[in-house]
Amino acid sequence: EVQLVESGGGLVQAGGSLRLSCAASGFTYDHYAVAWFRQAPGKEREGVVCITSNAHSIYYVESVKGRFAISTDNAKNTVYLQMNSLKLEDTAVYYCAGDGWDYCAAYRDEFDRWGHGTQVTVSS
Repeated sequence: EVQLVESGGGLVQAGGSLRLSCAASGFTYDHYAVAWFRQAPGKEREGVVCITSNAHSIYYVESVKGRFAISTDNAKNTVYLQMNSLKLEDTAVYYCAGDGWDYCAAYRDEFDRWGHGTQVTVSS
């Protein structure tokens, strides 16, 4: 069974940094896509970043370009989201998602597997 477990969330001041981790177990796809989504209170879920196997496709939502970076450690079956220059509007629950469909796109908001989320709170 595929399981995704996020960690690394917390409280940080505006301008600070956090690194989220998504540990995947049972993730045996030869080709895959893994993404980070976020959902702020009262708002719809938003795709933040997506990466495919071998990083042949990477998508970032415009609001985080230049500040966030996704990376993978295949040996550890872990995906990281490095978040720098955090803003108040980055406050949300961040979810990791993934599956064996090897593509990323701005319109892609459905994945087969989801984690339970980790809270990121940016304070002024």
